Amino acid sequence: MKVLHVEAGRHLYGGAKQVLYIVEGLARRGVENLLACPTGAHIASAAGAHARVFEMPMKGDVDIGLVFRLRRLIATERPDLVHIHSRRGADLWGGLAARLAGVPCVLSRRVDNPEARWVVAAKYRLYDHVITISDGIRDVLLAEGLAPNRVSCVRSAVDPAPYLIDYDKAGYRAQLGLPADTLLVGIVAQLIARKGHRHLLAALKDVLPHHPHLQVLVFGRGPLEAELRQAIVDQGLAGTVRLMGFVDNLPDILGCLDLLAHPADMEGLGVSLLQASAARVPIIASRAGGMPEAVRDGENGLLIPPGDVPALAAAMNRLLGDATLRACMGEAGRTLVLREFSTEAMCDGNLTIYRKVLEEHR
Repeated sequence: MKVLHVEAGRHLYGGAKQVLYIVEGLARRGVENLLACPTGAHIASAAGAHARVFEMPMKGDVDIGLVFRLRRLIATERPDLVHIHSRRGADLWGGLAARLAGVPCVLSRRVDNPEARWVVAAKYRLYDHVITISDGIRDVLLAEGLAPNRVSCVRSAVDPAPYLIDYDKAGYRAQLGLPADTLLVGIVAQLIARKGHRHLLAALKDVLPHHPHLQVLVFGRGPLEAELRQAIVDQGLAGTVRLMGFVDNLPDILGCLDLLAHPADMEGLGVSLLQASAARVPIIASRAGGMPEAVRDGENGLLIPPGDVPALAAAMNRLLGDATLRACMGEAGRTLVLREFSTEAMCDGNLTIYRKVLEEHR
């Protein structure tokens, strides 16, 4: 079986990291992988051992030329199936290219953003099957009119190995110039509105009176960086909140956190939630999208209503004030990830759908 994967992300995190797991796993299963990605994308070199990589311009929703670039690649390489892994225009233009070439096409849907029923009816007829990364996203598509037999859930996964280590928590705090007993809360997410950074900042006014030496570390990049930096100053939080940017060694430091906060307004699943659980870090997340599938309320973390700042503050105070509860939830999180979110299960699930689609085309 030869599969052309189309991934439009430029950085190797989130969806692109999932694509890397998939091509690695499929290669071990004897699948020949081709990967189309943007010129200079980080996944190009990382996937080179498991796929033949074709870098090309990918300029987003208005880049109709992508149809013809992908159509030429399909005509030259003759894959059995095209798997489109991202939006940014790749979903529409990639689907059209596959349809023009007469090649079966599968789309991965990683976000739970609602779409109009007419958009779903028009766009999704380009794909033979849709794979969602959570049941929450599948429910959104079903509510928008997609037929149940055309959409399946194969959950995102995480490679737990880098997180199954003994963390030097005091040493990491020393690197930050902090006392060994400093409580650390982290948020690992793109700096975009729907990730809920503003909710976390707003909650701190009710958390800091109880935990005045708390430090909040914000990991990630994004278009809201300048706005977030100004909000930290305006709210008098410069001594509490640090913007850490994108870090390459996240597995080496994630387990040094006492708590991961992820008060997103919407989220397909949340790979950072799986990573935190693998590192035995308890989580506070919103009861929205696929997040309740990664965070089981009262088991490996606490769930709050989306946008509910008082509930977020209360949950933070509860966990920050109870080291035993944090430890119990951390252990439960690692057990959950090892049991339900393996990369092997994700690869097998995708391969099963490929075979089903190809069988239907015979």
